[in-house]
Amino acid sequence: MGRPSVIKAVLWDFGGVLTTSPFEAFNRFERRHNLPENFLRRVNATNPDNNAWARFERSEITLQEFDRQFEEETRRAGYPVQGMSVLPLLSGELRPQMVEALRRCSLHFRTACLTNNVRTEKDAKTPQSGGENRAVQEVMALFDLVLESSKVGLRKPDPRFYEMACTLLEITPGDAVYLDDLGINLKPARAMGMATIKVTQPGAALRQLEDLVGLELT
Repeated sequence: MGRPSVIKAVLWDFGGVLTTSPFEAFNRFERRHNLPENFLRRVNATNPDNNAWARFERSEITLQEFDRQFEEETRRAGYPVQGMSVLPLLSGELRPQMVEALRRCSLHFRTACLTNNVRTEKDAKTPQSGGENRAVQEVMALFDLVLESSKVGLRKPDPRFYEMACTLLEITPGDAVYLDDLGINLKPARAMGMATIKVTQPGAALRQLEDLVGLELT
């Protein structure tokens, strides 16, 4: 297959794209603790730019402040949950087929990881990993750029986050395709001119990516 010349970079979300979705872990937590289904997602969708989760992902508050503020928010929603208890839920399992697609793309295109993540007091350096994981570290080494909300003080879907990625990669938005599992994060990227792929089923997403980049990825 011949590659379309327009694509110069492939940008990837981390959790929910290269790993299984943290929302799956949220649902298991909710069942285990007798919470309504999707309760944690609804809390995080309330005041999404300035709630405890958003502020923690921009490193505007400490871990202790996040723990307290998240509990206050969930208490107001009817079911108090400590912020500390949900952070371990962010670590999903790597999806081998997505990692292989990233590896193949990295041979032909600039690649970047664009992730909303948090930094704990242990200062974990892998997006949403919660610790030093060799397999995750090997995946991160495939990227030309890793852009983390907790380090740059911006988070998706703020358009400035995507603009920063393009500047650092020395591309225009029209040069890139971006994969994310959340439509809210894809919308500004698409408005800027990026090709976008919503990842719900990895196989379907990879077929779309193959069509765009002209590579066999599976």
